[in-house]
Amino acid sequence: MYAVRRFAVRRSSGFLRIYRMFEGIIVFLDPVLRLVGYGRLERPFAFLERNFKGLLFDCKMCGQCVLSSTGMSCPMNCPKTLRNGPCGGVRPGGFCEVKPEMRCVWVEAWDGASRMPEGLERIRVVQPPVNRELEGSSSWLRVAREKAASLRQMRETPDPSRHMLARAFRRARQIEPAAAPIAAEPNAALAEHSVSERTAVFTKGESAAGKNNGGGNAKKKG
Repeated sequence: MYAVRRFAVRRSSGFLRIYRMFEGIIVFLDPVLRLVGYGRLERPFAFLERNFKGLLFDCKMCGQCVLSSTGMSCPMNCPKTLRNGPCGGVRPGGFCEVKPEMRCVWVEAWDGASRMPEGLERIRVVQPPVNRELEGSSSWLRVAREKAASLRQMRETPDPSRHMLARAFRRARQIEPAAAPIAAEPNAALAEHSVSERTAVFTKGESAAGKNNGGGNAKKKG
């Protein structure tokens, strides 16, 4: 099983193409699958996924598959089930500290991601904690169903640009950090005329206040 897992990592680009083709077929068949009922399809899809991915990737059926983002190396095979990178105990040669005979799944993940188009970009995306309620369910069916629903909504809406913007924003939030640092003030904003324009109202206000105060003081002295 371990040898097959490493084979899958070395062929990660090919397996990614196969998965995308399979996912496209499911999305295309969405009208038929909705007629049958996704609830009825859950068990056969989960059975197929468990056996296929179990053989190739030693899949643990977490229900939130991230193989396309981790170079076809399943992070659930990590003894510590780390979803966002290796621990600090990786041994020389990239071997696991808990299972010294096994290479760290994240060392394998980086190797597999480097062989995939945009793989090194996807592997940097921070994954959320595992939702244990989804264990044993088919991630194939759920992901394809969500994509089909999104496409269907885009076709039905009178303004598809809104969905394009929403998808672009969601993609940007996956890549960028949750909180961006404050940007430096551009040079144009610091130009002398710009500063004078922005502070003119305060300068006038201070001048007017000064005159009023001066007049008041003069009256008091008189």
